[in-house]
Amino acid sequence: MVLSLLLVAVGVVLLARAADEFVEGAVRLARHFDVSKVVIGAVIVGFGTSAPEMLVSSFAAVRGRVDVGVGNVIGSNIANLTLVLGAAALFAPVAVGRPTLRREGPMSVLAVLAFGWAVQGGVTALEGVLLMVGLGVALFISIVGARHGVELDERTYSVPLEATRTVVGLLVTVLGAQLLIEGALDLADRAGIAEGFVGLTLVAVGTSLPEMVTSVIAARRGETGLIIGNLLGSNIFNSFAVGGLLGLLGPGNLTDPSMAGTPVVLMVGVALGVFALLSAGGRVQRREGLVLLAVFAAAIPLLPR
Repeated sequence: MVLSLLLVAVGVVLLARAADEFVEGAVRLARHFDVSKVVIGAVIVGFGTSAPEMLVSSFAAVRGRVDVGVGNVIGSNIANLTLVLGAAALFAPVAVGRPTLRREGPMSVLAVLAFGWAVQGGVTALEGVLLMVGLGVALFISIVGARHGVELDERTYSVPLEATRTVVGLLVTVLGAQLLIEGALDLADRAGIAEGFVGLTLVAVGTSLPEMVTSVIAARRGETGLIIGNLLGSNIFNSFAVGGLLGLLGPGNLTDPSMAGTPVVLMVGVALGVFALLSAGGRVQRREGLVLLAVFAAAIPLLPR
């Protein structure tokens, strides 16, 4: 039990740190080679911030632990728009630009609806392909429709240094994901807790830490412009890319069919609620952040064990 907890803790720390280094290195390399800011924002940052979820769910799928992979996606989507966004709003109001709201807002809702549909009765290879097609469409819309991407400085960077940062960051992220999944599965077995519940809570929160750290730091610095866009983008990648990989790498039925019930309803409800909140006010204030944190806390007891 102690060893399992240690594996989870080390895995979470490695994920939080290494994923950030991976994204930073990839963005700097892209900037050095004059890659479009739109591509950097829509593809590199979006993929990078979802790398922990992607790796953890892929490992779970390959090992036949469909419930953990599905729970990780659902839990991460819920945590991004309640725990992460709520925590960031406690430090400063988090605003969203109209282009982001019109583009990523509806796409994030459609993405979670598509994933919620795909997991009914388990995830098949065909559903995995369809989710990947959805990812391609979402990326196309983001790249074609965006007017600007991540704001980057004009400094030049050392290609060998940033390439090393990117590769090492990715490798350590893989290691962290492996440690987290090993520890979480062992804890579930020893404590007699359903794997899906572990995926929905412990694993999901652990893989959402990169978004949490980035969002809180940005809010404390008053740089909140990209927070909601990145969180919505993360949910799009989680639902389409990670969900697609689940279907392609480890298609199968859910051990606990209730995973496709209440958790999916909560995920869709949170996505719709936050979209409505942003559409009404264009920002998340401190009191609304407290409400989002309360929603996250209230959702935990409702999840199947």
